[in-house]
Amino acid sequence: MALTGRTALLAALGTLPVGIWEPSWTGILAVNAPLALACACDFALAAPVRHLGLTRSGDTSVRLGDTADVTLTVTNPSSRPLRARIRDAWPPSSWQAGTEVAASRHRLTVPPGERRRVTTRLRPTRRGDRRSDRVTIRSYGPLGLFARQGNHKIPWTVRVLPPFTSRKHLPSKLARLRELDGRTSVLTRGEGTEFDSLRDYVPGDDTRSIDWRATARQSRVAVRTWRPERDRHILMILDTGRTAAGRVGDAPRLDASMDAALLLAALASRAGDRVDLLAYDRRVRALVQGRAAGDVLPSLVNAMAHLEPELVETDARGLTSTALRTAPRRSLIVLLTTLDAAPIEEGLLPVLSRLTQRHTVLVASVSDPHIERMATARGNTEAVYEAAAAAQAQAERHRTAEQLTRHGVTVVDATPDNLPPALADAYLALKAAGRL
Repeated sequence: MALTGRTALLAALGTLPVGIWEPSWTGILAVNAPLALACACDFALAAPVRHLGLTRSGDTSVRLGDTADVTLTVTNPSSRPLRARIRDAWPPSSWQAGTEVAASRHRLTVPPGERRRVTTRLRPTRRGDRRSDRVTIRSYGPLGLFARQGNHKIPWTVRVLPPFTSRKHLPSKLARLRELDGRTSVLTRGEGTEFDSLRDYVPGDDTRSIDWRATARQSRVAVRTWRPERDRHILMILDTGRTAAGRVGDAPRLDASMDAALLLAALASRAGDRVDLLAYDRRVRALVQGRAAGDVLPSLVNAMAHLEPELVETDARGLTSTALRTAPRRSLIVLLTTLDAAPIEEGLLPVLSRLTQRHTVLVASVSDPHIERMATARGNTEAVYEAAAAAQAQAERHRTAEQLTRHGVTVVDATPDNLPPALADAYLALKAAGRL
């Protein structure tokens, strides 16, 4: 039985069923000699891999949940066409589960002396820096029988930033800020406000704001308008200790705290206040100070990109001392931490007076929405027990919040979705009351 072409190749590799081809020494030599020659020619015609030119370009940062495109440019300096399969390797967290193979592997043909581009689309699942590993290229000959393979190191880093999902609340909070700032018809007055201008009286205005001298000069009632003071200092402190590692929903508590801090920073910088950030557990994990208003958010998201909870108990005394050094003058201290009884009663309360004597203190904490759902559960014995346990947990948090309130601290306790707007509202309320 005479075999030629692909059938001869399959027979030589032993993949034809028994009975189709009866091997003999003559047949083996007749088939293997052309096959060996074909393989040798195929190998010789495959473009070399070692001397290929590879460069990268594309995105260097991306918000968590978005996609980043990194382009790989392959230059073929040889006189043979490059027929290649490429694997662009990145850490597993650079893609969602199950999508790595499709996203990282490419087919490419590059004529002699030309270049082509392939794009790897990343969709990271964790914050921090994602660094490329290696590019593996397998170059095939025209018959696809043999291939050359090699690896290239083409460094590239994509920084994965916090998602800042609470940005959607910023327009409504800015509208409220404009009301406080005297740029709309609703104006406020507090002990920490500044005189802005005069306008005609309208029904409903506070009679204490009437300027009687201006009224006498103009023959109509004039009122003074006030605006909250600007250039106040706000120090946001992220507790990165073990309690920040507890997961609420799909993310650690620290992520929800960072989202709330970003909304507050965006709002306060628009209000003309100076915003600093301190991340601390037993040592300083991040510190952002002295940034201009336009540079606050970029600096914060870059500093937060690498933050991860540390499985250690937060040193409350060290945190307090560092906060006092970071904010030597009167400031608003916003501490994003837990309301669990033990860390507050044993750690924060004994040193809290050092902060409240000099600064206005606001404590913001992430509550678990699952506990709230458990508290309303009914219908069977198990649900009733869950509701009782949830009610006990909520009562403990309320007692802890009351203890902080008695020390002059403003407390914000809300679920991850509600914490950012609730914290922004608390800041605006303090500003309206002239307490900043």
